[in-house]
Amino acid sequence: MDAEIARIYTERQIKGLKPTYVMELLRLQAKGPMTITELAESVGRTHSALSQKVSAMRTAGLVRTVPGTDARSKKVTLTAKSKAIVELLAAEWRATEAAITELEAEIPYPMTQVVRDVEEALARKSFHDRIAEKLRGFEGDPSPKQ
Repeated sequence: MDAEIARIYTERQIKGLKPTYVMELLRLQAKGPMTITELAESVGRTHSALSQKVSAMRTAGLVRTVPGTDARSKKVTLTAKSKAIVELLAAEWRATEAAITELEAEIPYPMTQVVRDVEEALARKSFHDRIAEKLRGFEGDPSPKQ
């Protein structure tokens, strides 16, 4: 689905934009400049993950960092490039949600329910633990199972 959303950006000749950047860009548009910590908290991500994403978005010319209220902090702000496309991004977000709702009406098991079910299963046993458990079963077996 991300690849299909990215096609929309390509068709509109928006370079450097990834679907995974949109939530943060919309949040910055709505709330104004924020520190990486504030932005991370507002979108439910870790500081480390957001720091890496901000770096990539800065490279793409979508955000810049400016000095914060003290010497240790920086604020993330939109660039002119992202300000010029943020209304399109908001419309794309709404269109994507509508398309997902439409798609879910066509299938017997809503994708949002799949996500909730997977989250519940992973709360019972993490993906890491599942892989580690299976890996123990493959130790000594030189060929990967198909």
